[in-house]
Amino acid sequence: MKLAVIADIHGNVDALQAVLRDIKREGVDQIINLGDHFSGPLDAGGTADLLIGSDMRSIRGNHDRWLLEQSAAEMGPSDRVAAAQLDEKHIAWLSNLPTSLTIENDIFACHGTPDSDLTYWMETVHSDGSTGIADKNHIEKKACDIDASLMLCGHTHIPRLMRLADGRLLLNPGSVGCPAYSDTAPVYHSMQTGTPDACYAIAEKSDKNWFVSIRNVPYNSNRMAALAHKNERSDWASAVATGWLE
Repeated sequence: MKLAVIADIHGNVDALQAVLRDIKREGVDQIINLGDHFSGPLDAGGTADLLIGSDMRSIRGNHDRWLLEQSAAEMGPSDRVAAAQLDEKHIAWLSNLPTSLTIENDIFACHGTPDSDLTYWMETVHSDGSTGIADKNHIEKKACDIDASLMLCGHTHIPRLMRLADGRLLLNPGSVGCPAYSDTAPVYHSMQTGTPDACYAIAEKSDKNWFVSIRNVPYNSNRMAALAHKNERSDWASAVATGWLE
């Protein structure tokens, strides 16, 4: 079995198209999409049209949930721009997505952690706003009730692979469309990859072992950066153009 794992597209349809072209060249059997599909000052509608027409297995992320649960007045600026671009068929597709997936009893997929779409699984945020790898016990505890040799998560936009004490793998494929962002919870912090490339992962099982590679796909991000500027989001423009925040 050869899987492509994507996450955190955030309305960047140009990055998604580049990744899908690369996936096609790699000859994968299935694509698993870990959520946060649309929210951002980019092209939510174009992203939605492309995803709805695909046969990938997709789940909901926290921004997808907010698009369904919140009114425009309650939404943050990224969600508000995306919501204005989506029509009824896009929302209907989103509302039918599960919050997690188990595939062939051997692959578990969630957005953040098994019990929260807002929690970082492999990263932690310190009280001074610095970030780092989460405590080993925290990581292992979140996986204790999962009977799968490969566990997938997104949300942090940082590609990372860990092997747990019992040999299971935990994989974050990074972000297709948003290589840097800032957040205020639990305190202000930023996640930055330092590359504008679209990022995803390929996991291939041979016998009883998973072989994993992280793929960084270069693409022309000028149109996405221009859309971010048009929507008065210079932070997003910098993120998609450079992988760094201003």
